[in-house]
Order: sequence, then C-alpha cells, then structure tokens
Amino acid sequence: MSTDSRTTAVDVHILDKDYRVACPDEEHSALIASANLLSNRMQEIRDGGKVIGSDRIAVMAALNLTHELLQQRNSREDLSLSITSRIRSLQEKIERALEEGQQMEL
Repeated sequence: MSTDSRTTAVDVHILDKDYRVACPDEEHSALIASANLLSNRMQEIRDGGKVIGSDRIAVMAALNLTHELLQQRNSREDLSLSITSRIRSLQEKIERALEEGQQMEL
C-alpha cells in the first residue's frame, strides 16, 4: 500500500524576498507558518540595527530559532524524566500495597 504524497510549489515571502519551495500538499500551511516566523525574526534582527546584511541576519535568526528549539527539547526531556520517575515511584507503591494486601489475606 503506497502513501504517495503530492508535492507542489509554494511561494513564500521572507524578508522582502519571494521564494518558491517544493512542499508536500499536506504541509503547505506549516511551511507558510515557518516562513512567516522566520521572516518576522529576521525583520526584528534587521530593525534592531546591530546586524547588517541579509546573510548575517539569516544566520542570526537561524541561531536564535535553533537555540529556542534546543531549550524546548531539553525542557521536554527533563519533564519526561520527571514523569518517568514519578510513574516508577507510583508503581513501587502499588506493588507494595498489593503485596501487603496479599499477606493480609493469608
């Protein structure tokens, strides 16, 4: 069973320039949202006036977005470890309670 996905070109506008990007049909809205986020970040950096040149602005925006992504990933990993630890603790309590219950029945 094949799950062929149609790919079409999508026009996106990033920092005063238009780009045509091939994209699976079901990801058009995500691509446009990504382009808008990137464009907004690049405009913020450009408007800040400390970075000059579209290449440098793009690199700074990419670094900022990547930093945020890594922070969120680390936060999720920490949360996952915390949840895993809590589940183990609850499992141990349940096992102890069941063992005590079985001992009381004997």
